[in-house]
Amino acid sequence: MLDRDFSCELLIVGAGPAGMAAACAAAKSGINIIILDDNPFPGGQIWRDGPAVSLPEGARHYLRQLDQLPNVSLLCGAKLIAPVGDKRWLYEQETASGIIRYERLILCSGARELLLPFPGWTLAGVSGAGALQAFIKSGLPVKDQRIALAGSGPLLLAAAQAVKKAGGKVVLLAEQAPALRLGRLFLGLWRWPDKLRQSFSLTDPHYRFNSHVLAAEGEGKVERVIVRQGRRRISVACDRLACGFGLLANIEPALVLGCAIEGQAIRVDEWQQTSRAGIYAAGECAGVGGSELALVTGKIAGYAASGNREEAARLWRERRHWRRFARGMERAFRLDGKLKQLSRPDTLVCRCEDVALQQISGAADWRQAKIYSRCGMGACQGKVCGGAARFLLGWPLATPRVPLAPARLSTLVKMGEGADKNP
Repeated sequence: MLDRDFSCELLIVGAGPAGMAAACAAAKSGINIIILDDNPFPGGQIWRDGPAVSLPEGARHYLRQLDQLPNVSLLCGAKLIAPVGDKRWLYEQETASGIIRYERLILCSGARELLLPFPGWTLAGVSGAGALQAFIKSGLPVKDQRIALAGSGPLLLAAAQAVKKAGGKVVLLAEQAPALRLGRLFLGLWRWPDKLRQSFSLTDPHYRFNSHVLAAEGEGKVERVIVRQGRRRISVACDRLACGFGLLANIEPALVLGCAIEGQAIRVDEWQQTSRAGIYAAGECAGVGGSELALVTGKIAGYAASGNREEAARLWRERRHWRRFARGMERAFRLDGKLKQLSRPDTLVCRCEDVALQQISGAADWRQAKIYSRCGMGACQGKVCGGAARFLLGWPLATPRVPLAPARLSTLVKMGEGADKNP
């Protein structure tokens, strides 16, 4: 196991659109920058590369820029484990681990899918909508397979498009939002012409408003999905079911560092600075809003963190433009309270530890739930069941405990060693 320690003036966590934009902006000042990401390649979830992917020109543009910047280093396949003292993070890769020392930090940790439990969601063939999209990009064969998608948000449409490009057959696209709200969103898209054109390209004849999944059924694997469409209850045969109910900001690193949270995202000021001096946040972790908002907030954070506030301020108008779009999307795809009834008492909420809803429904928060059960103590460390429990039971946000990701003992030993060393 290799020990690899690094030092830099600016550490950027996340190599998605926000992280890449932040690095390119900050690099103009000549400072030494490290970008850390847990994926094997830069691009994040939205620009994930793979054998079945043709990256958009925007992604290729930023990748070319990063390759040409001598003061920017990429550390891919690296997980954040824990902060170890002031301005130091412990990280781990497959064959190495170490401590990164930095002067300033930009969190571009992105977002993950909100998965809501329902009967049958643990059957083989059931996944998140974004997860299915990632599997397809990585080469998963879905040709001629019947695939149903359900949940809420534009990610369903993007996943359906990926299915069709890979030769799969979309048999259902169930959106929980009502037609009236989505109609209002569509009528306002003239303010964002590219989004209006994109909406036409993503249309699908199997798209159904005011529809949500009730259950997945099958012997050992999913064979059909039961859906509520308005007042009707229908059954649709399928080989795969992909469900996603929007996105949750990845705010765990910010919580551990003591940054303030607003709603479900990291609170930032006009410079994208958090409540902690020298720590900035950009992209989905500072407010879910799509790649355009991620790019502009990444640039603002990069300029501000490198001392170029004049360039950062020039981008405020563009940020306001895309924040208006994000607010419209949030209103249109707001989750209906009836989705809290999807889970039955015996439905598993925590798949890692096989904890059913009835085992934790009497708990007021995570602490009590862990007294009653092992909910949130599995491999995902509550990243899946945490969002679901907050939606279903109204639990408050809980500060995560380190390590933030499963790590080797040889890496964990360095938590104590790093904290004992002076900066």
